[in-house]
Amino acid sequence: MRFELWSIIPFVMMLGAIAIFPLWPKMAHLWEKRWFQLAFALVLGLPVALWLWFGGEHSFVIEKIWEYVQFIILLFSLFVVSGGIFLAGDIRATPRNNTIFLAIGAIFASFIGTTGAAMLFIRPVLNTNKERVHKAHTVIFLIFTIANCGGLLTPLGDPPLFLGFLAGVPFMWTFSLFPQWLFVNVLVLASYFALDSRLYASEPVAAIKSDETNREPIRVRGALNFVWLLVIIFAVALAPSIDLVAIETSRAGLTDIIPLREILMLGAAAASFILTKKEVRYGDNEFEWGPIAEVAALFIGIFMTMMPALRYLAQVAPSLPLNRVTFFAFAGSLSSVLDNAPTYLTFFEMARTLRVAGAETVAGVPEPYLMAISLGAVFCGAMTYIGNGPNFMVKSVADSRGVNMPSFGKYIVWSLRYLAPTLIAMCLIFIAQSMIAHIVGFLVVAFELGRIALLLMKARTETRRTMAQAERYEREEADF
Repeated sequence: MRFELWSIIPFVMMLGAIAIFPLWPKMAHLWEKRWFQLAFALVLGLPVALWLWFGGEHSFVIEKIWEYVQFIILLFSLFVVSGGIFLAGDIRATPRNNTIFLAIGAIFASFIGTTGAAMLFIRPVLNTNKERVHKAHTVIFLIFTIANCGGLLTPLGDPPLFLGFLAGVPFMWTFSLFPQWLFVNVLVLASYFALDSRLYASEPVAAIKSDETNREPIRVRGALNFVWLLVIIFAVALAPSIDLVAIETSRAGLTDIIPLREILMLGAAAASFILTKKEVRYGDNEFEWGPIAEVAALFIGIFMTMMPALRYLAQVAPSLPLNRVTFFAFAGSLSSVLDNAPTYLTFFEMARTLRVAGAETVAGVPEPYLMAISLGAVFCGAMTYIGNGPNFMVKSVADSRGVNMPSFGKYIVWSLRYLAPTLIAMCLIFIAQSMIAHIVGFLVVAFELGRIALLLMKARTETRRTMAQAERYEREEADF
């Protein structure tokens, strides 16, 4: 089949609905209903799938539907297992402790998924900071790090990377992106530490005193679920699944027709659900099925409407100005305003049609292009609330706890100010090839470090003023 530009209209409509309907007052309430999301997805997706099927694209349709099933099983398993783990306690909400929280969460994100890690850490972070006046910035940086940038190191970390794994990218390949992961997360966390130090120094004295008084050691409830997480990691990394190519070519063995990977993941989820105490899952964690039901409903539409878009992009790829930097820019910019999983897969398939002289290929994609696409899809998903699934989930939890989160537009201002410079520097240093680009990248880093130093200097000045106020506060209490 040959695909024209109009064939991607259902895909654009699907992604447009995801981006616009939650923000459109007339549609927001209806869009919250899972049946409407599923109905909308099927109305757009089923005709597209049937059109391709009757057009002779049987193998392609089956392949994408099976990828959807694998994708949802992984997310479902991680969602259920992480929902059985609760970090209880309340430590001092100092800049150091908050930064450590975010750093640990960023590491967890690569192994239990950005969704699982975000849901695991958002509540203890909010509990720790409940006495503080300034806390919205902590939630914003949690979205930057735990819900997005932390999930780069394994296919478990972020949905785009798992789709790449399903398409043939080796499980261990993403570990080669560790330098970029470290660069971005360290610089973002350094910015957060400086900003939080500045804001902590301006906190009311009463808030600091209350925070120091109300402390409770951190402890883990539902720790058995870490075993089930290990089972999922083992299944994704080592267990075989159905081999559609072997089945299609009539050379399938027993292991090619048994979805062992998915059986193990669902078994781990079932064990977690059965063995975890209800008070931990539903009481402490306030677990509900809504988020995973929403992902399942919407992504069936995305996967089906995406099929002609993938074919069309493969046709036009040779005529586009594609190189390492533009792959990062295209994948990143679209991942900022669309869901990053289908964006990744679209450019992944596009890059499969290209070659780079002297470069090795990974799953049929030139490695420099695969690196740029992966970095753009994962990191830039943090630029807006709609770039990655956990972003809105984290915002919703924070809103329900009374945190005054920024609006859609104001959040973008935050990301442009504190995240975009780091991503630009990373692109210029690690992806671009010219010496001028590298120099500019290091200049951007120098600018960021200068801004961090300035914030820390202001924090020190504010701290002196706050200490003086605290001394007066203690004297007044003693006199009273």
